[in-house]
Amino acid sequence: MTNLPIFQVAAFTDRNFGGNPAAVVPLEEWLDETVMQNIAAENNLSETAFFVPLGPAEWHIRWFTPAVEVPLCGHATLASAAVIRSKLGQRDWPITLQSASGPLIIDVDSDDFVLDLPANPGKPAALPEGLEEALGATALESYIATNDIYMIVLSDQASVAALHPDFSSMAALTKHGVIVTAPGDSVDFVSRFFAPAIGIAEDPVTGAAHCVLTPYWSKRLHKKTLDARQISGRLGVLGCEDHGDRVKLRGSAVFFLSGNIEIQ
Repeated sequence: MTNLPIFQVAAFTDRNFGGNPAAVVPLEEWLDETVMQNIAAENNLSETAFFVPLGPAEWHIRWFTPAVEVPLCGHATLASAAVIRSKLGQRDWPITLQSASGPLIIDVDSDDFVLDLPANPGKPAALPEGLEEALGATALESYIATNDIYMIVLSDQASVAALHPDFSSMAALTKHGVIVTAPGDSVDFVSRFFAPAIGIAEDPVTGAAHCVLTPYWSKRLHKKTLDARQISGRLGVLGCEDHGDRVKLRGSAVFFLSGNIEIQ
């Protein structure tokens, strides 16, 4: 019998039942990839993060949806940093998390975490035929970013909030996910993120999506520092900074549960 610690942490929120919940499993050495994928499927959260130590302030991190491993996940990175700080007692910051997307630098500022992630600006692109119908909206602008992430721009916050996509159709038309964004009523911009093709109908708050969103809105609004909201039912609150080829995302985290996984 193997026992592994597990924590569930809501990222990009300062309240219970908000933000995006991620499972975090600290490891001393890597498990078999199939076991990690099965744990993520059993958790049935949008992401489960696993990490192993590399040095005094360095870890290697991997992220799994219930269906696949992904190359970058912002909210589970923030959740992992919260575990490293609060549960593992890390005192020296910033820390480095090595990943499939390169080194990710995480610092602390009071109760917030600041994630230094690679920017992923989109390029103008036509959408797959049928995607607008599946989404239930007509794009004013459309882009595609690395990792097959589409970004669709709508006119206003109400249009983003009103979406009720056909997820089965979307899953057949995309390989990863679709960001839908618009100017915010009380913040710089709002968004939602749909990724049924990788096992996530709607992701509550998506750090990787803001690596796409931040360069776009920074250029459009002529601002390097922006306030953002991901207006899912759980609501996510993010501070975003455009640093050229890097993006900094600021957010808080709230612990929900801790326990042990028993694997026979």
